[in-house]
Amino acid sequence: MVVPITLLAAALLISCSSAPETASTETASPDTVAVDGAGVPEPSLAQPEETVEESVEETVAPDGGAEQAVAPEPASQAAAPAPALAPVALRNDNDRTVYALGLVLSRNIADFELSATEVEIVKRALSDAASGTPAVELETWGPKINELASARAAVAADKRNAVGVAFLSQAAAKAGAQRTESGIVYRELTAGSGASPAASDMVRVNYRGTLIDGTEFDSSYARNEPAEFGLGQVIPCWTEGVQKIKVGGKAELVCPANLAYGPNAQQGIPGNSTLIFEVELLAIVNQGSLGR
Repeated sequence: MVVPITLLAAALLISCSSAPETASTETASPDTVAVDGAGVPEPSLAQPEETVEESVEETVAPDGGAEQAVAPEPASQAAAPAPALAPVALRNDNDRTVYALGLVLSRNIADFELSATEVEIVKRALSDAASGTPAVELETWGPKINELASARAAVAADKRNAVGVAFLSQAAAKAGAQRTESGIVYRELTAGSGASPAASDMVRVNYRGTLIDGTEFDSSYARNEPAEFGLGQVIPCWTEGVQKIKVGGKAELVCPANLAYGPNAQQGIPGNSTLIFEVELLAIVNQGSLGR
């Protein structure tokens, strides 16, 4: 994944404008009820110790006179932490638009999966850059950003692949689900009464595509317009899976990453993503469908 340096800097500038997170304060659980004063320290039964006045020790000064030794002063208490700043208010449409810009730019660097410590380093860099005192040379370290992005994206893709494999097993265990030899999990939602298409046919469908966390990345229902395409021109999961649906029927296809887009990220679809499609076959529309 190639991330332009200017885009990264802009994204981080937006994130830096937010105030640091306020440290949480522990409070008692609402469902915790004190019984007989539980949790309140009991008064000590021991007798208070007698107060003994500290004697002032006399020593002999170098000049022969008496010198009083001064007791050390108690250590001062640690200074209280400064109160956290309140988040910047979104006062008008301009502020809200700039905030939205930050959200969009943050998505462009999501594959970096920055840790909390790394976010603080980024904030320091923005502050240093604003004051004209950067700690490193951008010309030296800037070219390494793409290398870092690629490494982080690869780690994230491996994690998604492992999660996807587990999800496929769960989907295959549902009632009525069938797992094909290729690894697709097919589950009929509504039975159709018409013919099934061939791989060379063009079909009209309504569909909805989501990631395994439920995030919707595409939907003909949302566009209020069915889609038409040849089954030989789509991802392998669709080419195989839609042939199992009869016209008028609806099915769920759970597509392994290797039968969807593989490691190649698409808009709204990270690399190595297992995908879920609900597909409703409305018609087979091509004239070469042999009477279907």
